[in-house]
Amino acid sequence: MLSDREVLSTLAMLRNEHLDVRTVTLGVSLFDCASHDFDVFADRVRTKIRHYSKKLVATCDEVGDKYGIPIVNKRISVSPMGVVCASYTPEQMVKACKILDEAAQEAGVDFLGGFGALVEKGMTKGDRALIDSLPEALAVTQRVCSSINVASSRTGINMDAVALMGQRIKDIAARTADKDGLGCAKLVVFANIPQDVPFMAGAYLGVGEPEAVINVGVSGPGVVKKAIDRAVQDGSAKSLGDVAEVIKRTAFKVTRVGEIIGKEVAERLGLPFGVADLSLAPTPEVGDSVGEIFEAVGLSSIGAPGSTAVLAMLNDAVKKGGAFASSHVGGLSGAFIPVSEDSSIAAAAASGALTMEKLEAMTSVCSVGLDMVAVPGDTSASTLSGIIADEMAIGMINSKTTAVRIIPVPGKGVGDSVSFGGLLGEAQIMAVPGGNAESFIKLGGRIPAPIHSLKN
Repeated sequence: MLSDREVLSTLAMLRNEHLDVRTVTLGVSLFDCASHDFDVFADRVRTKIRHYSKKLVATCDEVGDKYGIPIVNKRISVSPMGVVCASYTPEQMVKACKILDEAAQEAGVDFLGGFGALVEKGMTKGDRALIDSLPEALAVTQRVCSSINVASSRTGINMDAVALMGQRIKDIAARTADKDGLGCAKLVVFANIPQDVPFMAGAYLGVGEPEAVINVGVSGPGVVKKAIDRAVQDGSAKSLGDVAEVIKRTAFKVTRVGEIIGKEVAERLGLPFGVADLSLAPTPEVGDSVGEIFEAVGLSSIGAPGSTAVLAMLNDAVKKGGAFASSHVGGLSGAFIPVSEDSSIAAAAASGALTMEKLEAMTSVCSVGLDMVAVPGDTSASTLSGIIADEMAIGMINSKTTAVRIIPVPGKGVGDSVSFGGLLGEAQIMAVPGGNAESFIKLGGRIPAPIHSLKN
């Protein structure tokens, strides 16, 4: 195993290849803030988040400067608010979301995650109130993100929740129509959501987590792509097995760098270190693309025949390298394929090389699922629910995390372009699969968990 000194000695090379710590995420438990009196709740939330986050941004900047590696985003994740605010009405949920948004602004963080619910087996009144509040809550706030877990390999798929989320996504898009449905970019529907995800929009702090904790998300698709290019050019990568080894070794180095930085931030803040999440999370910037990795191993673009095999190899090698580098690898740890956030993936979708059907197939082997996919604004709620159900089934059967972050863009159709700005990028509207799922979605109920869920 490489020493910390050996890892850090590679930084001079890596700095030029888009290596960064994508996020340091402070997790704060808010369960002890619960109160039937909203004013008491609001005061407790503000006080607690302020207490733990007051030095977060400054400390991250200091540690980043020390090692010469930028910490791009500073974020906060909180307990699932469907539980914390279980007694609140939808109107009160909107007010609670505003409190979180104000706290995030005061802390100087980019996003705050955790305005969500865990409804894989059923919904409480609080969960339903939170879901019903989402269109207004995500429209009137800037930094708050939401995740709704509707399925798990242990309990099956809650199709009532799936049906509801299809409608709420339509409602959010309509409520934020002046911003091309941007509110939907802050909402993710999950199967098997981990409790320690540092990446947005899925971040939240699970029930089994500490009072406060530091989790770190490390990225670096550009680093991996450059490492593959060098190995191909110097002849050391003679086969796909060699390429997988290059990816694994690079993932090891990147994870170690992230863990070193994350642990120092945690130590300076007097908090425990949770996990390092090594997820190849792209940005719209050229050279920071997961899609370009597919081209580096010989495909014409992502979406070409062989893409699912390449993604499987990439995801597996990243996980192996990360697991060897740290005893505390968590979150999602793999490869993301968000369409609008990756310039190469967006280009493949625009050219027709990457279709919705191929994208869904690839999600069976990646770390998340259908991510940042823009679809026509007139896509029906039942079609959205059907797409969600398919993705949840992939996660449930394969005992993996899958998710859907889909944006029906009001007033736009297939081939039109949409720009969400910043890290969210831009893309062309993709066609959704044909057919009608309305009668299927209306059946509701629960799709039972697979037989391999019976592990006790």
